[in-house]
Amino acid sequence: MTQNPFGQNQNQMQGQTHENMHTGTVPPDMNHGGHELFDVHEVLSQSIAAMDQSTMLRQHAKDPELIDIMDRQYRFMRQEYNTLVDCFKTGQDPQVPTQRYQMAGGNDFIYGMKQAQPKKPMMSPQEIDDAAISGFLLGSAKASATGKTAAALETTNPVVRRVLADSVPNCLEMAYELSIYQNKHHYYQVPQLADADMQAILNAYAPATGNQPGMQ
Repeated sequence: MTQNPFGQNQNQMQGQTHENMHTGTVPPDMNHGGHELFDVHEVLSQSIAAMDQSTMLRQHAKDPELIDIMDRQYRFMRQEYNTLVDCFKTGQDPQVPTQRYQMAGGNDFIYGMKQAQPKKPMMSPQEIDDAAISGFLLGSAKASATGKTAAALETTNPVVRRVLADSVPNCLEMAYELSIYQNKHHYYQVPQLADADMQAILNAYAPATGNQPGMQ
């Protein structure tokens, strides 16, 4: 028996039957609960909004590195959107499984704060710059991670649940890539605690030892 990309045995998937206590057997394309329908609807709507936002903002981006991030993330979001639509409409394995997003750069952060101008809302569209664009994209990636996590927890269809769950790490990776970009250009600064405070928190926990209560 082979494993499919969604953690379910192929034969198990093909042999599954679901029942509605009022109408009888539920066909694969109707194998969705009410909460699932609403939550996945929100996820797909948010995905469209994120891609539309990226499309509108791309013409304003100036940094080639940011443009490259936008293009790679857009292509990935589009395929991931199509994968979710596929399994959501059919209730079965999608034609293209969930892929894994990989950043193009490293993951080094610059810690510490330096003096900067206080931030305030823009007064006109002409003020849109790479800092604002990367911030908008970062917010979308974070919202997508939250929305997909919430939807996966309410999803009854095993394939849709697995697609949503496998998509969350990709949202995290895209958000991380954007936060690194922002940090490198000092759009997003990361403070650190004093050494003594950091050590106190790092050493506040110890490994669990011994057996589970009631076990020999």
